[in-house]
Amino acid sequence: MPSLCIMDFTIAVLLVTAGFMRLGKVEGSIHTYEEEPFKELGNAFLLSGGSEGIVSSIDGSSFIRFKNVTFWRTNEAAEQHSSMEQRTGLVQAIIFEAADRDNIGGSAYGGQKSICCTPDLSKLEGCKQGEVIRKPSSVDPGWPVVVNTHFSANFTFTTMDTPDVYITRMGMYNLFFISCDPKLRGLRVTGQTYWKNPSGYLPGRMAPLMKFYIFMAAAYLLLGMIWFSQYVRFWKDVLPIQNWMTIVIVLGLFEMTLWYFEYLNFNNTGIRPVGITTWVVTVGAVRKTISRLLILSLSMGYGVVRPTLGGLTSKVLLLGVTYFLASELLDITENVGTINDISGKTRLFLVLPDAFLDAFLILWIFTSLSRTLEMLQARRSSVKLEVYRKFTNALAVCVIASVAWIAYEVYFKATDPFSERWQSAWIIVAFWDILAFALLCVICYLWGPSQSSQRYAYSGEADVDDEEAQSFTSGLVDGSIGLTKLEKKERNFDDVDDDDSDDDVYARGEIGEDKRE
Repeated sequence: MPSLCIMDFTIAVLLVTAGFMRLGKVEGSIHTYEEEPFKELGNAFLLSGGSEGIVSSIDGSSFIRFKNVTFWRTNEAAEQHSSMEQRTGLVQAIIFEAADRDNIGGSAYGGQKSICCTPDLSKLEGCKQGEVIRKPSSVDPGWPVVVNTHFSANFTFTTMDTPDVYITRMGMYNLFFISCDPKLRGLRVTGQTYWKNPSGYLPGRMAPLMKFYIFMAAAYLLLGMIWFSQYVRFWKDVLPIQNWMTIVIVLGLFEMTLWYFEYLNFNNTGIRPVGITTWVVTVGAVRKTISRLLILSLSMGYGVVRPTLGGLTSKVLLLGVTYFLASELLDITENVGTINDISGKTRLFLVLPDAFLDAFLILWIFTSLSRTLEMLQARRSSVKLEVYRKFTNALAVCVIASVAWIAYEVYFKATDPFSERWQSAWIIVAFWDILAFALLCVICYLWGPSQSSQRYAYSGEADVDDEEAQSFTSGLVDGSIGLTKLEKKERNFDDVDDDDSDDDVYARGEIGEDKRE
C-alpha cells in the first residue's frame, strides 16, 4: 500500500508541476511548442503545455487560447491506416485547476493509478476506454475541460480546432496534451497557447511584482535624492567608500526601473525578449556583487581604519568576479525563460554555488568586523567604534532575518507543492529586495556625506580618539604640538618594551602596514 500511495502522489506531482519543467520553449504567457515530443508516463503519452495562476473574470478577459496547435505523428503510425478511415488516432488537451488534480486518472481495485481508461476502469469508473479518465469538479461540473482532436485517414498531422477556454474561477491552471493510443508513440506538437489575465498577459504569480518594482524604484529614487543632496553639499569631504555607495544606489534605481518596464512589456505582449531580460538580470547581478563587496570592504575598515585593502585586494576582486558569474547564471536560468527547460537537479546545481558564496561572504565579513572592532578598541577611537558597533548590529539582524526567511521559504514550498498559494508567492522574491534596500539605508545613514565625514576616514594618526586629539592640541603653539607628538612616539616605544598586550601590538602593526601601503 505505501508504494501505491507513492505512485499516486508521483502522478499528481507530475500532472501539476511539470508545467514548471516544461520541455517546450516558454516565452512568458505565450507558450510556444516547436515539435516538442510527448513523454511516456504509465499507460499514456504526455506533454505539459504550461501552468499559470489566472484571475477569473466575467467579461471574458481571462482565457486560454490555442493558436495553430498541430499534432504530428510518425510516418510508421500513419501508414497503419488507410486513406478511407476517418478517426485514426486521438489526442486530448486537458485543462484543470490545481484543486481538481485528483479528478484526473483512476485506480482499479486499489491498484496503480493510471491516467488513461483501461478495460477494468471502464467498468468501475464508467470511463471510455482509450481516453483520459476525467471526473467532474464538485465546484463546476464543466471542469476539467477536455478537448479532443482526431487524426484522419493516413495523414501525419492534425490541427486543433477549438474556441477559447474562458476562466471563470480563480486558480492555478494546468494544461496537458495526452494521448492514450499506443500507436501514437513518437507524437510531437507545434503551435502556441495564449494565457491571459484581466490585466494582461503577465502570469498571476508575477503580476504583483510589477507594482512592487514601482514601489522599490520610488524608494531608491527618494534615497538617491537625499543622498545626492548631501553628496553635492559636502562634496569636498566625500570619502572613496561613499562613491561606491553612490554606485550601489544608482544601480538599485536602474535595476528596479528596468524590472518594471520588463514586466510591463511582458504584460502587454506576452513575451520576454531574451536580450532585454538578460540585460536586466545582468544589472541586478552587478548591483548585488558590488553591494556585497561594499559590505566586505567596510567590514575590513577600508577608508576608515586602513587606506587600502593592501594584499587582500586581489582576493576580494576574485571573490567578486566569482559571485557575479554564479549570480548571473542563476538569475538568467530563473528569468530569461529557460527555467522550465531544466530539471530540478540542474537548478539545484546552480543554486548551490550562489548559496555557498553567500555563506563564505558572511563568514569573512564577521571575521573582518571582529578584527576591525578590536583594532578600534585598541586605538581608543570611540567615534568610529560606535559606528562600527551599529553596523555590526544591523548586519546581525539581516543575517538572522535571512536565515528565518530561508526557513520560511522552505516551509512555504514544502507545504505548497502544487502552487495553490500562488497569489502570495511574489513575497518570497520581494523580501530579498526589501532587505537589501533596508541594509543600504543603514549604511548610508552611518556613512552619509556630512561635515564630519573626515572624522570617520582613515587619518594616518595613531591611537588617540579624534575628539580627544582635537581638545588636547587646541590652543597650543606650533612648538608645543611638535613636542606632544614626540612624547606620544616615546610612550609607544616604552609600551612595547614593557610587554604590551597583544591587542595593542596588533593594532599598531596594522597601522604600520596601512602607512606603508
